[in-house]
Amino acid sequence: MPDVKKLIAQNITELRLLNGMTQAELGEKLNYSDKTISKWERGESTPDIEALVMISDLFGVTLDSLARQDVADKTDTGQKKQRIYNHRAIMLTIEASIMLAALFAFVITTLIIRRSAFQMLYFVYAVPLVFIIELIFNSIWINPRRNYYIVSALMWSVLAAIHITFMHFGIGVTQIYLIGIAGQLIIIVCSFLSRPFKKKKAKTDGDN
Repeated sequence: MPDVKKLIAQNITELRLLNGMTQAELGEKLNYSDKTISKWERGESTPDIEALVMISDLFGVTLDSLARQDVADKTDTGQKKQRIYNHRAIMLTIEASIMLAALFAFVITTLIIRRSAFQMLYFVYAVPLVFIIELIFNSIWINPRRNYYIVSALMWSVLAAIHITFMHFGIGVTQIYLIGIAGQLIIIVCSFLSRPFKKKKAKTDGDN
């Protein structure tokens, strides 16, 4: 007779890893603490029936299969990983195309005017575009939780582009980075406010 508790722990771990989640991310989706997820995966406790149903729905497996051997091999997680890989490939291709376009514009412009003037601004403006593409694709296909980091990078790249542009015309606007500091604080606050409230589930740490 297989150890059902151990099988459930192993299957939760495999499904989480195959779907590219950390324990904290899985906990957020299920509204449990990462400590509880860790206990489940170590076999120190077993999810209650409500949690098992949520896990089966989240990973697209049957409730029965969570207590059976090699559940990960019976799911479409391989296809999900392939889709994620394809989505990342598309995103990186578009981002690379933006940088190649900036390089092409740089070369053509330099050949035409025969001197270095504003050409480096092509790359300065390309960087925010890359982060915009990253934000769009990440929101739709990958991991929206990373959006806070991408938005931060986008904001600072836009401010840097404005600063460098004004510098090109001999105008100093270093104070513009004060906007970035305020914006970064807002992003940090929003990232904390968006996290699910877990206190009501804290009692599950000691269950089972």
